[in-house]
This record gives sequence, structure tokens and C-alpha cells, in this order.
Amino acid sequence: MTERKPPGVSFESWVDKQIREAEARGEFDHLPGAGKPLPGGNDTSYDELWWIKQKMAREGLSVLPPTLALRKEAEDAVARALDAPSERVVREIITSINVKIREVMFKPPPGPPLGLKPYDVEAVVRDWRERRSAGSAD
Repeated sequence: MTERKPPGVSFESWVDKQIREAEARGEFDHLPGAGKPLPGGNDTSYDELWWIKQKMAREGLSVLPPTLALRKEAEDAVARALDAPSERVVREIITSINVKIREVMFKPPPGPPLGLKPYDVEAVVRDWRERRSAGSAD
């Protein structure tokens, strides 16, 4: 659309006319999703941030307070450690997450309290060994 709005014509009516003419020419017929309801259209409440939330969901992003994000990271670290291929890797994973936990313990970020303390590396290594020996018994 390269036309300019003629002087004296209201912007709304000029835009409506452009849309009506493009529709008559069939320019909207082959758009993705043509004839289908808009995603999220069933929701009766309007959320002005809907597009941001959809973009974040598509990108796999989340906005959590730093302490809650660290809690999730700590859970994932323990799970990774328990599935690690060697004791050295278990120790590296747990030592690394412990550094982050200690940072938050001594310099709390904004948000809810962390509610975690550093993991006992030896206890996680013990659990890792038990899981490994149980898996090899199958």
C-alpha cells in the first residue's frame, strides 16, 4: 500500500476503504490461519500483555524472581548430578550450584526468600553411587 491519505478524508474512513478494497481483491484470502479463530480468542478477559506472554512461551522464557529461578536451577542441578557419568562431574555440578546458593544466602536478591542451603556434596555423591549400583543390578 503506497497510497497516501488524501487531504480532507478522515484517517479512519481512508484506512477502512483500503482494507475493504484489498479484501475485495482477495489479498487476505491466503493468509496463514485464514478462516480460523485467533489463538487465545476463547478467553473472555482482555490481557494487554497477551502478545508478550505468547512470545515468551514460544521462546521458552519465564520471568521468575531470582530466588525461585535458583530453586529450579538447584533442583535441575541435583537431577543432573544424579544422572552424571562420573563422580568428578557430580562434584563439579553440586559445587557449582552451591556457589550460587551461597551468593544468594549472603547477598539476598529481591523477591521471596530462597529457603535453600548448600547441598552436602558427599551426600549427593552417596546417592549417585547408590543409584548407579541399583541401575547396574537390573
